[in-house]
Amino acid sequence: MTTAANGPESGARTAHPDHLGHVIFITAAAAMGGFLFGYDSSVINGAVEAIRDRYDIGSGTLAQVIAIALIGCAIGAATAGRIADRIGRIRCMQIASVLFTASAIGSALPFALWDLAMWRIIGGFAIGMASVIGPAYIAEVSPPAYRGRLGSFQQAAIVIGIAVSQLVNYAVLQIADGDQRGKILGLEAWQWMLGVMVVPAILYGVLSFAIPESPRFLISVGKKAQARRILEEVEGKNTDLDARVAEIETAMHREHKSSFKDLLGNRFFFLPIVWVGIGLSMFQQLVGINVAFYYSATLWQSVGIDPTDSFFYSFTTSIINIIGTVIAMVLVDRVGRRPLALVGSVGMAIALAFEAWAFSADLVDGKLPTTQGVVALVAAHTFVLFFALSWGVVVWVFLGEMFPNRLRAAALGVAVFAQWMANWAITASFPSLADWNLSGTYIIYACFAVLSIPFVLKFVKETKGKTLEEMG
Repeated sequence: MTTAANGPESGARTAHPDHLGHVIFITAAAAMGGFLFGYDSSVINGAVEAIRDRYDIGSGTLAQVIAIALIGCAIGAATAGRIADRIGRIRCMQIASVLFTASAIGSALPFALWDLAMWRIIGGFAIGMASVIGPAYIAEVSPPAYRGRLGSFQQAAIVIGIAVSQLVNYAVLQIADGDQRGKILGLEAWQWMLGVMVVPAILYGVLSFAIPESPRFLISVGKKAQARRILEEVEGKNTDLDARVAEIETAMHREHKSSFKDLLGNRFFFLPIVWVGIGLSMFQQLVGINVAFYYSATLWQSVGIDPTDSFFYSFTTSIINIIGTVIAMVLVDRVGRRPLALVGSVGMAIALAFEAWAFSADLVDGKLPTTQGVVALVAAHTFVLFFALSWGVVVWVFLGEMFPNRLRAAALGVAVFAQWMANWAITASFPSLADWNLSGTYIIYACFAVLSIPFVLKFVKETKGKTLEEMG
């Protein structure tokens, strides 16, 4: 016979909400942070060359301006878990909304390069907070039977944010007659690209007032009656709500609020499960996925593609990203997280190898030869597809559900901090690596894709279908 702490007596594993649409709305509202994460991360793609020209800076300085937001992301991710445990998940979302709004306005109206960098750090802090709070909150309000699909909303929102940012960039560029520094109502085109984010940033804040607090947080602060009402909303009346509250409360009494000390082990500094989360986070970035979104327009222009066409290719990459994410959302609760990760690793490694081959060719009149050019385009889109249908989704699902309750918030913060630092390393190093050897750069990314395969096989356990109280 199982105990209440293990979950099955409450019916949580098979819980079906009475109004699934309401649960989807709650999840989608929380995932607006993911939308802003994707938008803010990718919108800079349209401004790269304009910033280089306006401030007359080289590749190294440009890379630091682009990547400096990721330092803010890392700090935001590292602190969000503790903030969320103290003031709640919803309040964290509202703070992030304010920071996103301030960053959008400040980035659009900079008076110097350092000023632009400062606003990007502030926006990065908001992204870091959203990247931790989103998956944690969604995991905590999702019925186990739907948690994989609902957890996928975070990545779906990210890729939609990326696509919308590319579409906005393309539209602004058309209005400015193809000139990133062309004037529109007194501001340069790239300033409009960065400033439009104020609209979804405000919407995120508004939506945060329309969704309930996490029942696990409410129980942790003694508000059991309110937590019970929310559990009824998201898991349905057929769930034994008293037993469900008891499960969560028992787990919390056995444990305590997560802190950095909880993550420490005896031999390897962190507990093994924390290292697994760090590994998943770092591999997600070390395959070079964000090069496709931060630098894609610049990359295609560097091999002779017209600037307007380069923005079109960047947008088509985002569409492929969305398609792959939808595939993952359909499959993640059916085939599991690990199989998707393994399929994605193999596909990414092959696609990156083809990209490395294509970019090894000498340019002819400033362009890749026809065969290599076609292979480069197809391989780039294939790489994004395999990433999106695997690591793009399953890492966020894993991070939201793989840690025990006593570790979740703090472990998520450390794992996402590692993710942002890996993102920063890739983003800051790409311009210099590309100047050194573009083909060699893609070989490095392909090697990380290959290494992710034994990592998953040896260290990553399937979490499909388990309640959060069963983890760890």
